Amino acid sequence: MRVALVGGTGPFGTALARRLGGAAGYEVVIGSRDAQRAEAAAAEIGVEGAANEDAVRDAALVVLATKADAALDTARSLREAIGMTPVLSVASELRVTPEGVFPCTDATALAERIQAELDAPVVAGLHSLAASSLGGDEAPDEDAFVCGDDADAKRLALELAEQVTAGRAVDAGPLAGARALEGLTAVLVSVNKRYRAHAGLKVTGLG
Repeated sequence: MRVALVGGTGPFGTALARRLGGAAGYEVVIGSRDAQRAEAAAAEIGVEGAANEDAVRDAALVVLATKADAALDTARSLREAIGMTPVLSVASELRVTPEGVFPCTDATALAERIQAELDAPVVAGLHSLAASSLGGDEAPDEDAFVCGDDADAKRLALELAEQVTAGRAVDAGPLAGARALEGLTAVLVSVNKRYRAHAGLKVTGLG
């Protein structure tokens, strides 16, 4: 499966590219607004690099790996190029204050707002996986959660999730659940800051 990592030159994108680059059956292309920057980052990993518009055109799945504050604008700019190719949104909007890290106060999830900008089906996931964990020598022993309304798009995202974690890829229900998944990022960041750790999540009781 060919996967385009839009905004893939950032920490999460490059960590995901490293993990997927060694997975059987996956072709990875790192995308950036700057094609040369994408190509340079890709060369260090051993995958392809291209401008965002070119990266998404032949992909089976697009991972929107930009920072949260750039996600909506990036989705709007790539709407035509993405077409009906499924999109996986991984970003979480956080409010970092002296009092702590808080989830976004918007009534809808970032992934839901991205869905409103695109014709393609959008799913959300991997929010509990940190770039530092993904980029390690071993796949993180954590579960990865994916939610969405389109069954085929969710299947592709769950297959990808299985490749990047030693835990399970967990179907977390409809896209509306992205509100909770994105909020989990704030909780994990707070826990990791408090305990100076790299904590993740695992669900108990699943067969």
